[in-house]
Amino acid sequence: MPHAYAHTLKSFKFGRKTGSFYSLPALAEEFPKVRRLPVSMRIVLESVLRNCDGLKVTAEHVREVANWSATGPRTEEIPFVVARVVLQDFTGVPLLADLAAMRSTAARLGRDPSSIEPLVPVDLVVDHSVMVDHYGTKDALDLNMKLEFQRNRERYEFMKWGMQAFKTFGVVPPGFGIVHQVNLEYLARGVHSTPQGVYYPDSLVGTDSHTTMINGVGVVGWGVGGIEAEAAMLGQPVYMLTPDVVGFEFTGRMREGCTATDLVLHVTELLRKHKVVGKFVEFFGEGTRTLAVPDRATIGNMAPEYGATMGFFPVDEKTIEYYRGTGRTKDEIDALEAYFRAQGLFGIPLAGEVDYSQVVKLDLGEVTPSLSGPKRPQDRIELGNVSRQFTTLFSKSATENGFNKQAETLQSRHLLHAGGEVPDPRVPSNPPLKPAALVSETEMEYNKPTLASAQSEAPSAPATPQQITIGNGDILIAAITSCTNTSNPGVLLAAGLLAKKAVEAGLKVQPHIKTSLAPGSRIVTEYLTKSGLLPYLEQLGFNVAGYGCTTCIGNSGDLAPEINEAISKSDLVCCAVLSGNRNFEARIHPNIKANFLASPPLVVAYAIAGTVLTDLMTQPVGKGHGGKDVWLGDIWPSSDEIHRLMKHAMDGDAYRRNYEKVKAEPGELWKGIRGVSGETYAWPTSTYIAEPPLFTTFDPQPPANDPKQDVAVRNARIMALFGDSITTDHISPAGSIKESSPAGKWLLAHGVMKPDFNSYGARRGNHDVMMRGTFANVRIKNLMIPALADGSREEGGLTLHRDAQGRAEKMFIFDAAMKYMDEGRPTVIFAGEEYGTGSSRDWAAKGTQLLGIKAVVARSFERIHRSNLVGMGVLPLQFKGADSWQTLGLDGSELVDVIPDPTLRPQSDAKVVVRRTDGRTQEVTVTLRIDTAIEVQYYRHGGILPFVLRQLLAA
Repeated sequence: MPHAYAHTLKSFKFGRKTGSFYSLPALAEEFPKVRRLPVSMRIVLESVLRNCDGLKVTAEHVREVANWSATGPRTEEIPFVVARVVLQDFTGVPLLADLAAMRSTAARLGRDPSSIEPLVPVDLVVDHSVMVDHYGTKDALDLNMKLEFQRNRERYEFMKWGMQAFKTFGVVPPGFGIVHQVNLEYLARGVHSTPQGVYYPDSLVGTDSHTTMINGVGVVGWGVGGIEAEAAMLGQPVYMLTPDVVGFEFTGRMREGCTATDLVLHVTELLRKHKVVGKFVEFFGEGTRTLAVPDRATIGNMAPEYGATMGFFPVDEKTIEYYRGTGRTKDEIDALEAYFRAQGLFGIPLAGEVDYSQVVKLDLGEVTPSLSGPKRPQDRIELGNVSRQFTTLFSKSATENGFNKQAETLQSRHLLHAGGEVPDPRVPSNPPLKPAALVSETEMEYNKPTLASAQSEAPSAPATPQQITIGNGDILIAAITSCTNTSNPGVLLAAGLLAKKAVEAGLKVQPHIKTSLAPGSRIVTEYLTKSGLLPYLEQLGFNVAGYGCTTCIGNSGDLAPEINEAISKSDLVCCAVLSGNRNFEARIHPNIKANFLASPPLVVAYAIAGTVLTDLMTQPVGKGHGGKDVWLGDIWPSSDEIHRLMKHAMDGDAYRRNYEKVKAEPGELWKGIRGVSGETYAWPTSTYIAEPPLFTTFDPQPPANDPKQDVAVRNARIMALFGDSITTDHISPAGSIKESSPAGKWLLAHGVMKPDFNSYGARRGNHDVMMRGTFANVRIKNLMIPALADGSREEGGLTLHRDAQGRAEKMFIFDAAMKYMDEGRPTVIFAGEEYGTGSSRDWAAKGTQLLGIKAVVARSFERIHRSNLVGMGVLPLQFKGADSWQTLGLDGSELVDVIPDPTLRPQSDAKVVVRRTDGRTQEVTVTLRIDTAIEVQYYRHGGILPFVLRQLLAA
């Protein structure tokens, strides 16, 4: 079929070469509105134009996007074909398991398994596995890496099978960095070209919500669930409703002493108030032009925290400078700049040049040093108000985001040790695993202590302290972690400079505070070493503990048993301070109730202070040499000091040398992993990897598209009644596995001892573990469970199972789900605002489906989780106006019918009918949150994966 817009294919020159491209300026001759489209929408338009095949992408799609209206109705869907897909290991392993299951299904049906093959490049970066078991010592990295390989050997063997089975599937092994930082520094190429020489801009989806970090270099991309990513890699466009595009104008310049972290916390607070969920945010204006790419990447990274689909920065001179400084080739850089100039896409727009759905403004000069917390990233606190805010929240109720404690207990402290020798908490008293018999003793090259920093001595624990106490507000975890900030040399150098000044002033960090440095890239260690700053961080306990997400995703490792006991015994509200992007309850550590996001230099400062009850603006950070008070201003680095060291961070040759080792020298530990070969996976007996039950009853014939077919959910029991802000951390299995939990009991029954449980994240490839951990978070509150005598709510994955006579029995949600499924009884969930906020955890939807939950009715949904529910064949429905399950007066004893429009028309009205135990019936109208026509098809097929598999097998 001839291309409907073949006349827009033009040529452009770069260096001595010539390339072709589908020209947006040429298309603008026919559609003049193209010239004023937001830059992000023009990049989406280019994909639609280039991929216009008359089938999946039609000429009508091109016309719709070209005529995008800033304030028009959002009823049309865009088929966006991405250039590539990126994965992290926690989400990538179940995705690979689904692909392997598709191949196994094809083989069982007598079809060619190799027909299941990614059609776009797929890169999996292993970053979520490493835990901070060892810290504060020069060998922490080596010890943590060996534990990581021992714990995850079966997962890594499975990845190696995938590398040989699929032509377009690559793996960046453990120890190189975090997926988003590796993507920014290495995987992103700027522009791509076809074998025919047609050039097009980089674009992607990733199975992690913070994929949006790549928006900092002008790449259109965002996080999706694994199931949606699978469809994208198997040739399906990513379908989305035509978005609103919010223009965010920066004016002015940043003040001295403020960091990119402070800026992004302001942006997050501001945009949450403007309700940008599901929208594009595009940054423009004179102030935007002053921001370096790492600062832009920090802001793009936290798009999920402010709720946007992405936070986009157009390509300009700063982008070119960044690509050059990170080692991209001259040809790549020349092609990138020439292409974007030819398309009229080069440069940050100024006010009035582009049409936006709405405009938000921020003067960079108004940004102040800040933290966010203690439970949500949008709750920004100016540095001088942290102590006061913690004190206020200490006695406020949970509904007011507080901790519901008696105010007079704030200053109470628990004696941790009194006399005698204190064990160094940096050395686990109980090794977390058996001796590493399965691990090669040969260290990976990047673990060898060849750098000068490795020669510095770790701080030693006091041998005989008279008294160590911990109390409310005490900091027990201080972590320089997360791609959000460790991708940014400015704040990492600032942390190193602050550490240098602190050490020289005689300041120290108490040894019971768990300190760690987990950069998102090995490049960070290199430039901190070259600048001479790493030894000072190490002297304060911030030794490199791993190259991965660590504390930011809850892989903080455990605290010393004495500390855990003290927290529980005295019911303390202790704190973590981390340079991450999320601080939801129980995410960082189950016993740490208050978590504050801060810039890396503030993480170091608070580690020294030891408590958030110290006001760093009016009180000294600590006492230095001779008992002298040392103030934050005494050790805070200046912009000039940071800038003088920046040359060490932007060394293109260093980046090239580092990333050449991904394939050439990945390390002995990775080389020691032996994967099986073959087109299909053998599915050995394993508690880590198992064939998912998604295709056990698969019929290659598509379902009948019969609008008379009954799609209602009838006579359902209520599984849970939830409040607002139920995150995917609450829903999806995450963190450690308790022995008493359904997952723990299953592992014990299968011969796995408690020290070998590992984490839910590491076991995402086994559905038996994961479905038992769904809704099992220790902080989740099912409001169906009656309140306790003091008015508080019982926490944990509990519900009330009701038998045929309506008698209630309290049990784990998993156990109740199995009973209801045995009875043939469907179940539903009711929830409040922002259901499914947080990470793009596909298991939040997979687990929901495998537990037999047929529908979720909420006040509102976060974008990715809503999409994932549809992709797994679960109905999302949204209350209208002020309606809620509370206004319905539900208590969990009711039977419920959910009756959508039989045609499943997108965003149509549906009925929820409630039948009470006294015979009364109540009906409420809700909105069906199947948003697009393609989602109707996904749902009718039983989910996106059966839909795609039927298409592939029919080809």
